[in-house]
Amino acid sequence: MKTFLNTFFITLIFLASSKITSQEIKFNSGEKYVIGEISVTGNTNFSEQTVITYSGLRKGEEISIPGEEISAALKKLWNSKLFSAIDIYLAKVEGNVAYLEINLIDLPELNELEIDGVKKSKKEGIIKDNKLNKGVKVTENLITTTRNYLVNKYKKDGFYNASVDIKTVEVTDSIEKRRVNMSIDIDKGEKIKVKKITFNGNEQISDKKLRKAMKNTKQKNPIRIFKRSKYVQDDYKEDLVSVIDKFKENGYRDARIISDSIIKNNDKTISIVVNVEEGEQYKFGKITFVGNSAFTDRQLQSLLGINEGDTYNGVELKKRIADDSRPDAADLTNLYQNNGYLFSSINPVEVSADGNVIDMEIRIIEGKPAYFNNVTVVGNEKTNDKVIYRELRTRPGQLYKKENVVRTIRELGQLGFFDAQKISPNFKNPNPTDGTLDMEYSVVESGSSQIELQGGYGGGGFIGTLGLSFNNFAIKDIFNGEAYKPIPSGDGQSLALRLQASRFFQTYSFSFMEPWLGGKRPVQFSTSLSHTKQFLYNPQTRDADKDRRFNITGITVGLARRLTVPDDYFTLSQAISFQHYNLKNYNTGLFTFGDGYSNNLAYTVGLSRNNTWNDPIYPEGGSNFSVTAKLSLPYSLFNGVDYEALKNERDELDPTDADDYARIGEIDQERYKWLEFYKIKSKFDWYQSLVKKLVLKSSLEFGYLGAYNNNRGVIPFERFFVGGDGLGNYSLDGREAIALRGYPNQSLSSQDGGSIYNKFSMELRYPITLEGQAKIFVLGFLEGGASFDNFRDYNPFAIQRSAGLGLRIFMPAFGLLGIDFGHGFDPLPGETTKNGWETHFIIGQQF
Repeated sequence: MKTFLNTFFITLIFLASSKITSQEIKFNSGEKYVIGEISVTGNTNFSEQTVITYSGLRKGEEISIPGEEISAALKKLWNSKLFSAIDIYLAKVEGNVAYLEINLIDLPELNELEIDGVKKSKKEGIIKDNKLNKGVKVTENLITTTRNYLVNKYKKDGFYNASVDIKTVEVTDSIEKRRVNMSIDIDKGEKIKVKKITFNGNEQISDKKLRKAMKNTKQKNPIRIFKRSKYVQDDYKEDLVSVIDKFKENGYRDARIISDSIIKNNDKTISIVVNVEEGEQYKFGKITFVGNSAFTDRQLQSLLGINEGDTYNGVELKKRIADDSRPDAADLTNLYQNNGYLFSSINPVEVSADGNVIDMEIRIIEGKPAYFNNVTVVGNEKTNDKVIYRELRTRPGQLYKKENVVRTIRELGQLGFFDAQKISPNFKNPNPTDGTLDMEYSVVESGSSQIELQGGYGGGGFIGTLGLSFNNFAIKDIFNGEAYKPIPSGDGQSLALRLQASRFFQTYSFSFMEPWLGGKRPVQFSTSLSHTKQFLYNPQTRDADKDRRFNITGITVGLARRLTVPDDYFTLSQAISFQHYNLKNYNTGLFTFGDGYSNNLAYTVGLSRNNTWNDPIYPEGGSNFSVTAKLSLPYSLFNGVDYEALKNERDELDPTDADDYARIGEIDQERYKWLEFYKIKSKFDWYQSLVKKLVLKSSLEFGYLGAYNNNRGVIPFERFFVGGDGLGNYSLDGREAIALRGYPNQSLSSQDGGSIYNKFSMELRYPITLEGQAKIFVLGFLEGGASFDNFRDYNPFAIQRSAGLGLRIFMPAFGLLGIDFGHGFDPLPGETTKNGWETHFIIGQQF
């Protein structure tokens, strides 16, 4: 029918053409004619041969007039979308020879484009999204779609009265090609704010609770920060569904919206009135399970958690059956999915509703337990297969468990070699009859090697780091020239070379890490070598005194093993470290032996648990905690030195006397020849997804540096320096820089550092983009912390508090970049007025 109508109307057009009249040209309708010549006329820049070829008509071809050949030619020319007008005329007839004329008018091309009403930075996006590049053919469809796109775009942003006017003016010049200049005038108008939302017909559930159920559309409230009161039609329709869900959550399963209206106010706001019908409240009656054999009624009822007599809640019932918002939710569907029943289905059915009591049947089709047949990975172009396959928790022949698939995705994302947002499990060839399936994990490689640039202000000047971090290294190919593309990679190892420097210190370090030592078990081997030079500050020149230095050389070797008890999220790590400290004319309050040395041989043991998911840069859930203890040998128990006598002698000496001060240096050299200490640290992070991608991160930190023998005292190394951006300097002497934004670097500890600290923080994060090339998120934070010199002064509630905003940008090649604006609400130690605003630039450091 469609073909017939097209042919019919084209035939009418053909017969109505001005040159085909019974008086001028005589031809017999429907008879066959041979095409003589075909001419092309009109306003077109295309050659005659090009037009004729594209039309499909050929000289010498036999056609009917009118007929399908003419119709097909018109269709082809229209489908080219190059012309604004097309006519095919019968020019003359000589016997059975017909002469045709194709008359065309080209579509105009876009010459110049002017956009008014938006910022210059927004114009490129409009051009790109609507393909308004110079030379594009300007059609009515292009104009219409551009107008609709812009109007809808601004309506979604709350500009409900947005209007767009598009005009074209034909260019008249010596160039024969048709061209037009286009002007787009955008009037966004003012954002439409919702002044008031009113409900009618609700008796049991208040307007306030119903308005709260509307997650996107809010009425004006001066104290609300994160949700504006703008009106967006699509969001509003979604919120009306949420209102009905609110009724259903409270037993009113028959609730419905009768009507809703929008009233425009004189102050350019709108008011929304929603008329609802609550209906009667229902309760759950008997709940029975049908079709279950793998689990008993009692097991299923315990997990369902809904009992006879409970207020009917359709929304909660759906979540208890299958919670789509959480892949690891404790629901009935996951109970079956985590025990091999991939092909199971669970459907709640209302079997009666007498007296507002609803009896339910939970109908279960279990199906066969499913087993993995083939498990494959695609998309890894650089990372070797073995690096991925050793992380998989699904194996051929293994019983299907959804939790293993979810865990695999999380751990592949945490490797840092792939875009965590694009890892997907693809179920292939599911066979309910045989109980088998194939699993394919699709990954997208992301840059894992980094040029490390880290910088910040503190410690008297700029502190910078320049280095190379190869996070997917392959040390076995280090002597294979063909493997340098640009470096040997693919084995999941880490290798880093770093140079850190300021006016007052220089640090060189090398580190290497193999996550699967031996290749069979997740036993991480790590080692590092380092050397640092520190120079004393000269107050007269206000610069570093290169003749007064403090050198540190160190080596660390560690092993970390994944545990299975209490679960396999736990890791036990152990390390042996040695540092040699060499001082030359480096007398300070801490180092009274200006020419001397110290040695630090320590054993570190740590227990950590990390089940954050799914993106290591932007975790959306889970927790991460670690507890570590760094211990030296208790030398004072067996080295035969009377430290009590040394302490008593030291206390009697006068440090202002030159001879006494020299003796103090000798005593301290003996005290610190081999460092004796223990250091306990703990850190806890929790991530909670609130709404969509909005994530709350809560953190708690604590650190304590102690001494076995009080006569030796707490060592001058390994101390805590609280405040600022947390970018560490002199870190190889064991000291730790603890970030606390809103205050200058290291300003919340004494000059020699604290031996105890605690810190509390809450951070609200929201992503702008989580694409692989650049992950960007904004944050707001509240935090507090303090440093103390000894345990007697420790008070966990005596803290310096701060709040502020920040931005983080992660690029694979450069790591994490960021800026924070923090406001310190409390004074610095020794001062009386609050610290106020501080700006922190973060390069290479993540909070």
